Amino acid sequence: MSASFEQRSQAVIDGVEAIDPEFVLHLPSSTLKLVLGHFLDGPGARPDRRIFPIPREEEGISILSGLGLAGRRAVMIFQDNGIGNMLTALLTFPQPYHLPLFGIITRRGGLGEYNSMIHTISERSEALLTAADVRWFQLDARTPIEDWSATIQRGYAYAHTTHRPVFVLVNLMGG
Repeated sequence: MSASFEQRSQAVIDGVEAIDPEFVLHLPSSTLKLVLGHFLDGPGARPDRRIFPIPREEEGISILSGLGLAGRRAVMIFQDNGIGNMLTALLTFPQPYHLPLFGIITRRGGLGEYNSMIHTISERSEALLTAADVRWFQLDARTPIEDWSATIQRGYAYAHTTHRPVFVLVNLMGG
């Protein structure tokens, strides 16, 4: 049996908490309500951690780059339908200058998606990142839920080992 939305969200929370970021940047999203709720007004809301919404993905990449240059622990969380928005910012600064950025991208589209507009971009997420030579890892129903937290932690470490942007794509909705 596949893990529930709540179990998947908790696995993402556990992975991010293990990284212990000083900064959590996010685009508000109903898909991320449990994850973001943990950091905004749950146990993850701490005085030593800054959580703030970003207006657009490319602006998040710029902020994340500055934090990376300053050697700060930061994570950006957003939906895959924003990948196209961030590509120019990602490919013109952090990628060529080898900045270790880390992001969690939640998946949309696929079976059960209720918003027909989402399919156009979301079904091409992996292809867009691959074509841009951006490293990504996938967490979905094929990955045991017990491995999700560790994969997020390893993705963050991999970004710092390779000095480049790395994203973990997570399907919280069941695919």
